[in-house]
Amino acid sequence: MHLPSAPRCTHLTLARCARQGSGPVSDKAKYAFLATKLHQSRAKPLLFVDIDGVLSLWGFGMDEWPNDGAWHRIDGMSHFLSSRAARHLQALCARFEPVWCSGWEEKADEYLPQLLDLPRFPHLSFQRNPGRGHAHWKLAAIESYAENRSLAWIDDAFNDACFEWAQRRSAPTLLVQTDPLTGLDDAAAGRLEEWALSPA
Repeated sequence: MHLPSAPRCTHLTLARCARQGSGPVSDKAKYAFLATKLHQSRAKPLLFVDIDGVLSLWGFGMDEWPNDGAWHRIDGMSHFLSSRAARHLQALCARFEPVWCSGWEEKADEYLPQLLDLPRFPHLSFQRNPGRGHAHWKLAAIESYAENRSLAWIDDAFNDACFEWAQRRSAPTLLVQTDPLTGLDDAAAGRLEEWALSPA
């Protein structure tokens, strides 16, 4: 499902309004509350999450699949979804703001919350032509969404352009490459957790 493509993405920041009390709330108080909520939403680093090779494991024989998940038929294709990887991702929500970063695009949010008991996350969308030489097909969408925020990106298919891009970023950036046989395993989750505690 890794389609060569260039990105198109939009994102929203939502803030819950302050609960009305017995008296009127001043405009200054309202804006202070919203500013606090927006600051909190920016406090966590982003976590861009690939699916194939991270949550959907592959590369093993049909009689050798792991014992920590189940097969599911999704849009006519069989996927072995790892329950261990899903548990790790759920736990990482305490440290990160996850964003689906996969050729699954909107199908990630359509299927995975139900199949893996995960929260709903925003997703990146991609178009077909990267238009940037040998740049990785996901990079422009990530740049557009993340702007100057700290981020981690977990994927099984980085290329040299990804690591060069990460080194050039002014904001803290971590790339975690997975083995598609094990995906988001204990070691990958531990590395993300440790980095999130001190990403600078």
